[in-house]
Amino acid sequence: MSVLIEVVTDVAADPGVVFDLELDVDMHTASLRGSGERATTGSGRRRLQLGDEVTFHARHLGLPWRMTSRVTAYDRPHRFVDEQTRGPFRSLHHEHLFAALPGGTRMTDRMSVTAPAGPLGAVVAHLVLAPYLRRLLRRRAAHVKQVAESAGGRR
Repeated sequence: MSVLIEVVTDVAADPGVVFDLELDVDMHTASLRGSGERATTGSGRRRLQLGDEVTFHARHLGLPWRMTSRVTAYDRPHRFVDEQTRGPFRSLHHEHLFAALPGGTRMTDRMSVTAPAGPLGAVVAHLVLAPYLRRLLRRRAAHVKQVAESAGGRR
């Protein structure tokens, strides 16, 4: 059974600025420094594009994690999707949406996660993973917001 996590953040910056920051691998790792996040890309590019893969190494919940995701949909500056291709979850689908607002952007992270281990995994996903991932998404969104707004990304 999947768990759905949604985080909505309003940013006083242009959708293109916010979109590009969300695809920047270095921005992602900077936003999650506390977990020792490191990332390598298959293409060598630091800003991901359609079809690119990135592998993240980090420590979460006291355990070392390794996950590879691929950008499977890309419609700049409105939407992109990344999906786990290898990693700890049975599946992970992360949709990033960017809607123009007067003076900024509404950024929505919509993540669907299915844990391994059947019914026990579903319980762990609801009780432990969902709250933890929601906090990570909020932390990353706050970092992107701060960088976008301080970079003069306002319209």
